[in-house]
Amino acid sequence: MGPSKLILLSPLQGWSSPLDEAPDAVFAGQMMGDGVAIDPIGTSLHAPCDGTLVVVPTSKHAVTLRADNGAEILLHVGIDTVGLGGEGFELHVREGQRVRAGDRLISFDLDLLARRAKSLLTPVIVTDTMGFSISRRSENCSVRVGDFLMEILQTAEIAHAAQAAPGAVVVERSVLVLLEHGIHARPAASLAAAVKGLAADVSVVFGARKANAKSPVGLMSLGVRKGDQIVIQAAGADAEAAIAALERAFGGGVSVGGAVFAAAEPRATGGSASVDAASGRGSAPPQPDRTLKGVVASRGLGVGLAFQFARATIDVAEAGAGVIRERAEFDRARETVRADLTRTVTSGNNAAREIAEAHLGLADDPDLVDAARRLIESGKSAGYAWRAVLRDGIEALRALNDPRMAERADDLLDLESRVLSALSGHSTAGPELPPESILIASELLPSQLVALDASKLAGICLAAGGATSHVAIIAAAMDIPTLVATGPAALRVATGTPVVLDAEGGWLYIDPPRVHVELARSQLAEKRARRAAEQQAAQRECRTADGTRIEVFANVGSEAEAHAAVRNGAEGSGLLRTEFLFLDRVSPPDEAEQLEKYQQIARAMEGRPLTIRTLDIGGDKPIPYLPLPHEENPALGLRGVRTSLWRPDLLRIQLRAILRVRPAGKCRILLPMITDAGEIRAVRLMVDELRREEGYLEPIALGAMIETPASAVMADRIAREVDFMSVGTNDLTQYTLAMDRGHPELAARLDALHPAVLRLIAKTVEAAKVYGRTVAVCGGLASDPVAVPVLIGLGVHELSMVPAVIPQLKALIATLSVDDCTALAKHALERETAEAVRALTLRTVSGLDATGRARE
Repeated sequence: MGPSKLILLSPLQGWSSPLDEAPDAVFAGQMMGDGVAIDPIGTSLHAPCDGTLVVVPTSKHAVTLRADNGAEILLHVGIDTVGLGGEGFELHVREGQRVRAGDRLISFDLDLLARRAKSLLTPVIVTDTMGFSISRRSENCSVRVGDFLMEILQTAEIAHAAQAAPGAVVVERSVLVLLEHGIHARPAASLAAAVKGLAADVSVVFGARKANAKSPVGLMSLGVRKGDQIVIQAAGADAEAAIAALERAFGGGVSVGGAVFAAAEPRATGGSASVDAASGRGSAPPQPDRTLKGVVASRGLGVGLAFQFARATIDVAEAGAGVIRERAEFDRARETVRADLTRTVTSGNNAAREIAEAHLGLADDPDLVDAARRLIESGKSAGYAWRAVLRDGIEALRALNDPRMAERADDLLDLESRVLSALSGHSTAGPELPPESILIASELLPSQLVALDASKLAGICLAAGGATSHVAIIAAAMDIPTLVATGPAALRVATGTPVVLDAEGGWLYIDPPRVHVELARSQLAEKRARRAAEQQAAQRECRTADGTRIEVFANVGSEAEAHAAVRNGAEGSGLLRTEFLFLDRVSPPDEAEQLEKYQQIARAMEGRPLTIRTLDIGGDKPIPYLPLPHEENPALGLRGVRTSLWRPDLLRIQLRAILRVRPAGKCRILLPMITDAGEIRAVRLMVDELRREEGYLEPIALGAMIETPASAVMADRIAREVDFMSVGTNDLTQYTLAMDRGHPELAARLDALHPAVLRLIAKTVEAAKVYGRTVAVCGGLASDPVAVPVLIGLGVHELSMVPAVIPQLKALIATLSVDDCTALAKHALERETAEAVRALTLRTVSGLDATGRARE
């Protein structure tokens, strides 16, 4: 007797196409199963055969039908339609209902789907291709409801995954599901593929329901949503591997094109297993050496080929070839470097120009130059002298254990490399990158980054480095996804290896399965399109869904950043850092120089409000013209406004320059590191005196940064003395939690969403309300999508963030209601840890995806 046959009738009127034409790698790659895709011209979906509806999701966009012979058929109306949340769909059936061929299952608004969905193509899929095969099908032709579509044969032998031995120990793990839309078709396929070839019985339990984790339909039938708690059970030789793969995928995997794949991908190793990259079937257990964890320095997603880059080592002889010759060579090399830097200042891109300006100052630093010349006079070579002097400075800066000083150390290392290259004749040109390169290096100097062809750079992965380094800041400004601190294993990834760099979750995937690469490319294309739309929409003023005005400002530190902020939709600048004017020089900037720089930035802001923070400097940033006394702990010494009041001559010059910026009335003055009201009164007296001297008639707002526990506790007193307050969450978190933000062992625990920090922000807002003052947040927390709803709920209506995230966060804010945010903030204040606050926000805010990013 031959195999049993099942005839499927067309459930739609339209054009039947091969499944691989579906614009989605999960369907086109047959991860869900085999079938066809129909481009509909009708508006209703019908049953293709007799059977029972086993999955009918609340999103109404799809159904799964189990035929009488056991075959399961997925009917999925359109691509990416789960995100519509049921809008445009009407169900005519319920889960568990028995239907006959031709019965109407779903009606849909074809025009709405055409506008909102990625594609109208509707996959019709036989999900269990291990037990059934399609013997013939109608493709590349028009079909009507009830026309022949496919003939399905039940195979004589049905393959089964390896089973657990009787009495095997069952391993269980409880997991919080962070998949954006729960378990629908696409993530179900990826989850099943992650464990399909493992030697284990794997189940997922949700409430009273239990499903085989190797069955996409079974997983979908659970009805699991984002924020639900599920239990994974596994027994067998690969039980632990299965648990690990699913746990990572459910709770912390990488969101790629709407699916999630585990951080350690199932892959074939040796000759023991084979893998079908298109389907993910037959995989071996997860291989930890195929993934690397790093620290996100610049968010984004990169897909391409690894390109290993190592900085050339320049050897220098210690002994010179005569003082006269070495002195001449030293001057020649410095002049060559100065000429190169000057050309960059006049013709380079914004990021390169700013670096070049800083390096020009360092190249002429008299202490460095004089120390090198003294070594040359003692008989050393020019190269040896220059390296020795700069290495002393580099070690001194790194010994401060301050990430901001580490950035200065990188600048010195960069300048060392430039001068030594000029002395030795080494080329400073960047390497020739192939298209879509993921550059991997131990470390990268700022000049090396800007010398690269950004059009061919898909991402950067550094074995060392920090998230606050100069390179990280430049990479973010250039919109290059970047991971740092991935460890020495990154340097063993061969050039040309396919990689996916997830600078959202902090993972580098090495030689992942082809289907995952395709998923990542699909998400990247969608993200670019969405970002362009968000950037255009970001030019409108920001309001929540219920109409509450939220001012979205930008933190800037240069004219280039101000231009970028305006392009991205900034409504003003909530923080202009002025330290760039005072560092890397032998004398302080005079009033004219300061006014010129502030005026350039004000013009770039095109009349928008500009908040200028006075000099925030202390013993952690040694500068020649400000010989601060030695301090055991500079973070607790002369810092911020304390330094300015210690040197009122410098403060007066800066305040006078700010008062002269035009248009009048657009600038605000922000005082850093305030701890009591007396400091504000002292500066207020100085400002009023200068206004009288200058004949400045316009009022100018004076604000205080709340970045110490003392200022938050005393916010009611401070609010009486200022016009506004701005919370600097970076320092506030460091001082509140007693954790050095530059400490590598504590960096992961230093989270500004800690309830202790949130309570101090809440106390500040309450104090400000009494006096009618506004409270802004200008620290890193304002750029964190997970934190934004909580901050709005606490009463913060001005957020100042890095320019790159403005379009995305404006789009997120537009989906929020203040009442919901207030309720969320109230619950957040009751939590005990930052992790609990983040989990709470991810569960309750629909505009966030599983990585905490605003939903793409």
